[in-house]
Amino acid sequence: MLTPKRHKLISEVIQKQQLVTIQELVALTGASESTIRRDLSELEKQHLLVRIHGGATLKQSKSQELSYPEKSRQHIDSKKRIAYYASALIEENDCIYLDAGTTTYEMIPFLVDRNITVVTNGLTHVELLSQLNIKTYLLGGFVKNTTRALIGQGAQASLLQYRLDKCFLGVNGIHSDYAYTTPDPEEAIIKKTALKIAQNGFVVADASKLNQISFAKIDDLQAATIIINKPTEASLDLFEKKTNVKVVTEE
Repeated sequence: MLTPKRHKLISEVIQKQQLVTIQELVALTGASESTIRRDLSELEKQHLLVRIHGGATLKQSKSQELSYPEKSRQHIDSKKRIAYYASALIEENDCIYLDAGTTTYEMIPFLVDRNITVVTNGLTHVELLSQLNIKTYLLGGFVKNTTRALIGQGAQASLLQYRLDKCFLGVNGIHSDYAYTTPDPEEAIIKKTALKIAQNGFVVADASKLNQISFAKIDDLQAATIIINKPTEASLDLFEKKTNVKVVTEE
């Protein structure tokens, strides 16, 4: 099958299914895995899809958002390294906030046997925190099914009852002009509130979030320290002029 025809077929499948695996595309096109991976890289450059672990998903608009399971498959190795680095910043007796992101979720295994208190709005998070016997407080509020986050006035009111040493947030976009953004304005309010009440705020994000913009602004760049893996294409210079940036090595 010629490359243009294969690209057209891949685009059509992703438009129809939203999410497709490399194995599905291999079976559909008869091409090798390496060829499909090259195809996905080229289509991603054309902004027609977003590559994830083991496949690809449809590129979302600024107001759309992937589900928690879809996000959890993206950039797994980078997220684990970022999570390990971020967890090392937590000190004994700290009260911390972990918001309902997939990178913050990866921090949880590194918190075992630590004398800390966790506040979270992540339903997925609280399940694992409980299993690992980590002292946890869960916010109230409205359940957002796509991200399994608790948001809304109830969640904000719950969060305002606490005073935090550190908060760790996931975001959908980090931009030198538009700062930290996420698709949902209500979720943005919860994240901003956490930054406001915490003594130290951290945004944990893999490099794919750089220069991306979502619908709702969370806060200015200087409101948090960015913990990120080293980007392969984008530059961090503009961000380092406006806030602290901690780059996690690939080792």
